[in-house]
Amino acid sequence: MSYNNVELSVKRFSITSRIAKSKNIPTSFEGIIVRETPKAVYIIVKGVAAPEGVCAACGRTLTHPGSILIGIGPECLGDWTTRDYVLDTLTPEDIERLKSLVTEKVIDSWIPKYCIKSEIDTGKKDFCPTDHKLTPISGKNPDSVKNIVGLMDDGFLKIEFLYNAELLGKVKSLRDRRWMPAKRYWTAPANVKNLEALQSWGFILDEKCLTFMKAGVKTVEDMPAFKSTVLNGKLMPFQEQGVSFLVHRKGKAIIGDEMGLGKTIQALGYIQLTPERPAIIVVPASLKLNWKKEAEKWIPNCKIEILSGKKVYNFKSRDIIIINYDILSAWADTLRKLEPKILVLDECHLFKSNGAQRTKAVKLLAKGIPHVIPMSGTPAINRPIELFNAIHIVEPSLFPNYFDFGKRYCKGHFDGYGWNFNGVSNVEELYESLKTVMVRRKKCDVLKDLPDKTRSFIPLTMSNSKEYSKACDEFLAWVKETKGEKAANKASSAETLTRISALRQLSVKGALDGSTEWIKNFLEGSDEKLVVFAIHREIIDKLMEEFKGVAVKIDGSTPMNNRQANVDSFQNDPKVRLFVGNIKAAGVGITLTAASNVAFLELPWTPGELDQAEDRCHRIGQKNAVNIW
Repeated sequence: MSYNNVELSVKRFSITSRIAKSKNIPTSFEGIIVRETPKAVYIIVKGVAAPEGVCAACGRTLTHPGSILIGIGPECLGDWTTRDYVLDTLTPEDIERLKSLVTEKVIDSWIPKYCIKSEIDTGKKDFCPTDHKLTPISGKNPDSVKNIVGLMDDGFLKIEFLYNAELLGKVKSLRDRRWMPAKRYWTAPANVKNLEALQSWGFILDEKCLTFMKAGVKTVEDMPAFKSTVLNGKLMPFQEQGVSFLVHRKGKAIIGDEMGLGKTIQALGYIQLTPERPAIIVVPASLKLNWKKEAEKWIPNCKIEILSGKKVYNFKSRDIIIINYDILSAWADTLRKLEPKILVLDECHLFKSNGAQRTKAVKLLAKGIPHVIPMSGTPAINRPIELFNAIHIVEPSLFPNYFDFGKRYCKGHFDGYGWNFNGVSNVEELYESLKTVMVRRKKCDVLKDLPDKTRSFIPLTMSNSKEYSKACDEFLAWVKETKGEKAANKASSAETLTRISALRQLSVKGALDGSTEWIKNFLEGSDEKLVVFAIHREIIDKLMEEFKGVAVKIDGSTPMNNRQANVDSFQNDPKVRLFVGNIKAAGVGITLTAASNVAFLELPWTPGELDQAEDRCHRIGQKNAVNIW
């Protein structure tokens, strides 16, 4: 056994005769401790030396002159006659041979602590073999380095230390810590809170940990405003900070701003800054055209491909590939082969269910992509479980375990059927943890940067495009076919005006599926209320049927004595999230300031009617800027 490389303190041990006999070792010896647990120490000894007049084997005091000379008592030597003639007969070589029976014995064993009668530091040093199965941690001297923390590539901390009951208790207090028995060290999620705790307990942090700690404490408020020279447009100051935060996080952060604050623009800003391609954007089907429109507007010379249908087909590689969640599982393997560098996940609460195909597809696609940007207006502090998968993709070490996350932050409880994680608990702790990986601003936070009204156009796919084209090209023939000859004759006398009205009605019907999906995404993706205006009763009735339970309406069919009650419900009842109104019936004379978001499924004939309808929300009492779609 070669004792080198690791210098350790040599101690003199005295152990009970019972353990000495069972292990066939002396009761007194000098050795080094290479491992320690609450109940035992592992001792390595090569050669046993005892003080003069003490038996090297059992530690008892020697009285016979011959035994004192040899250093071993007759019982341990197994010979009662040797001591009598050792003085006259044995040569020095014979005496050394006898001593070697004990003094050359090797001890390499665990010794229970209750069997150790005394342990005295000799002041000497010895060396531990580097190839020993219990070589001290990382080949370092445990006398000088007691506790070390390193940052591993998987985002977890590697925690090494010699046993100490108090320190072990502190390490066990870290959330989601794990003991790795095969590798003999502890791990814990790499986050600022854990690092600060370990540092306060005297652990030495490696350079990676210190760099991570310095970067990890920064939030979006700490970011300088990013001044873009490559985007086709000017960002608002808070949007510039959002892009800077994405750069700081190397493209791995959640954009959780409220609806209407420009999450799309911030993601596109990062895409434009990062030359790596391709970028894949996964969105609800109703938003594919809008993302294409915004990308073409903000990023110069951007080549974009929109994927449709579950049947995979060949397409040219583009800068940006847009796909909807519903078909992602069919395309995931094909997209992975492109080795995408950026992944944007709009409305990321849509892959909250671990059993859903879209969630499995998102997780599969996200593997190996260096820059992943989930986006959602869902307030994490209100429905945290909906964002767990997005958080785990961005920073897996922050909350490694779904079940533990649900119990601590989602008021997890067993309701008789299974675990329910739909609540909220430990809100402040969760908010503090998320600040370093998530951008979350409300309108009231950035009101000084916002205009009073912000108008946006959302392009939608029409489900009745063939019918619309026929009506557009052969209007009178279409009227005769769909409404009868009498209606066709009547339409011919005022064909232009009638054609416009009919085409408007056809277009809103064709876009109704997309409009309904957009409204659903809005209500699921935020905690805000929404006002929707339309003209035709058929459209209003279909919306009320779709959103019954969370919606009220005012149109020509609403009795006068019910109208104010519907307004009051929308203004005061948190369960009523949607107001559906006819532009003429609900466009004047009422106050809807509980919402700062207005959507028009159909436009009125005059701009004045549009302004009046918008001002149901944008009036005295409104505390936010108003977004209009």
